[in-house]
Amino acid sequence: MTRRPIVRSYALTRGRARPATGEAFDMITIISTAARPRSGSPGIGPEHLDILEMCLRPLPVAEVAARVSLPLVVVRVLLGDLLHHRLITATRPQQESALSKERLLREVLHGLQAL
Repeated sequence: MTRRPIVRSYALTRGRARPATGEAFDMITIISTAARPRSGSPGIGPEHLDILEMCLRPLPVAEVAARVSLPLVVVRVLLGDLLHHRLITATRPQQESALSKERLLREVLHGLQAL
């Protein structure tokens, strides 16, 4: 990450508090770089490029925010920009089904009964 002058969060997001795509990035959603932007791509700033560089290896959203030292809400907006330009992929955690939760609880119960 490069050092640059301090810029207010609202300036980085152009006043937006939510991603333009409407995407709600969970803290554990895994982000991966899918493509490199064309030179002079509109709306892609140095913070976007930092995120793309670090996500060459997949990272969760929370880790991205920590590494770029920006608030989570700002990182979510920046990720929305990148997703809109198809420069990243977002892999969401799979939701557990009620059946798998019940099976896990039964296994725990059987294990406790075996003690």
